[in-house]
Amino acid sequence: MSDDEDFMMDEDDEDYGFEYEGSDNEEDIVDVENDYYNAKSQRDTPDLALASFQKIVDNEASAGEQGEFGFKALKQMTKLTFRLERYDDALSYYKTLLTYTKKGVTRNMAEKSINGILDYVSAEHGLETVKMQEFYGVTMSALEEAKNERLSTKTNLKLAKLWLDRKEYTRLNKILKELHASCAPTDDGADVDSSKGTMQLEVYAIEIQMYGEMKNNKKLREIYEKSLRVRSAIPHPRIQGVIRECGGKMYMSERNWSQAQIDFFESFKCYDEAGSPQRIQVLKYLVLAHMLMDSEINPFDSQETKPYKNDPEIMAMTNLVSAYQGRDVHEAERILRNNRSTIMDDPFIRGYIDEVLRSLRTQWILEIIKPYTRIEIAYLARQLSIPSESVEAILVSLILDDKIQGRIDQVTQRLELVRHKAVEVRRYASLERWTTQLVNLQNVMINKSAQIGGPDRQMGGVGPPGGMMGSGPMMSVGGSGADMWA
Repeated sequence: MSDDEDFMMDEDDEDYGFEYEGSDNEEDIVDVENDYYNAKSQRDTPDLALASFQKIVDNEASAGEQGEFGFKALKQMTKLTFRLERYDDALSYYKTLLTYTKKGVTRNMAEKSINGILDYVSAEHGLETVKMQEFYGVTMSALEEAKNERLSTKTNLKLAKLWLDRKEYTRLNKILKELHASCAPTDDGADVDSSKGTMQLEVYAIEIQMYGEMKNNKKLREIYEKSLRVRSAIPHPRIQGVIRECGGKMYMSERNWSQAQIDFFESFKCYDEAGSPQRIQVLKYLVLAHMLMDSEINPFDSQETKPYKNDPEIMAMTNLVSAYQGRDVHEAERILRNNRSTIMDDPFIRGYIDEVLRSLRTQWILEIIKPYTRIEIAYLARQLSIPSESVEAILVSLILDDKIQGRIDQVTQRLELVRHKAVEVRRYASLERWTTQLVNLQNVMINKSAQIGGPDRQMGGVGPPGGMMGSGPMMSVGGSGADMWA
């Protein structure tokens, strides 16, 4: 469908429940309805269409009326002039349309039309910010005059989303303060009702996104935790998806991979329930966190994610998981090279891919050096196709983390491993524990012998053989043990 066809085919043709009485009135309605649809059919000649729509409005004005088709005509005139980039004319028609919301049309029709026009205006990226504000400003004034608090709050939410998309954070902060005030609990201390609670979550979702984009993790965490404490709400799953997605990104920045994985999974489920296409992107984030937490469980084993395993947008990540779990660093690099559009084009994923590759290279190095006591750093660098400095940095981390015992010879640029050291330490520690236990056992037996055997000796009875508890046999046992461990 073309833009012009989409422009004309909107909710204007829906039945809003108007009832007309009297045959004369019905004939008049049929006439004005015909005029309206004739005007719509003239869309290929905008000036002619505008003149026809204006005639409908003028006829109602001369009769001292404001009716459904005059309202619809003004709506079409607003959109048509806006499309022609005659923004001042569009604003003028829109102001007239807003006067109809007081008595000319039903509240449902007014709200739906206002939302539609504001969506239309917000989608025009070429519109100057000042002119954009004028459209929202006249809307807010009309709604305040009509005391339509609910639509006023929704309009502010729409404006907040617009400022977020345009990264106008100063203007956004001002709107957020107004929105928080409208969602605040009542003066008697009662908790917010479900509608206000839901609205509050929407405000938090926008605020969390703002702080996420500003990299202000302190404020992000504060708002994120507040959002999780809201109980009096029945939020749309998309809103919950946004909050959890931002929470996952926050945990990723803190390198808390396991908690990030939990939040991304919750976000994915919410987006999936809402039917949002963002579920695919968040599923990629989930897989990323899964790899970074070094989990052996395949993220596509769950019943929620399994249906997306073979999705064309996800296949690259599926293959990357397989390569990661197989510790195949070369295959992982090949997948990343061949799937830049589905993986590397996302700036968030791109920011953590180096972490994934470093983890893979670390695992590969641990495997490759197992049989060696010394190995050249240059050899490892050639195998991994990375600079020797990068390999050396990984080896230093492994030594400092006590994952390998050894040192780097800076002169020969070799890693020298000490294989026997750890074994000897463990062996002597075991011998020491065994010796301590034997000495304790010996002392216990000597004490028991003194208590039981002493009177027998005095009475001439037969006690335990004198040499049984002596140090000789015990040392021979200890000695044989030491020989065994040596």
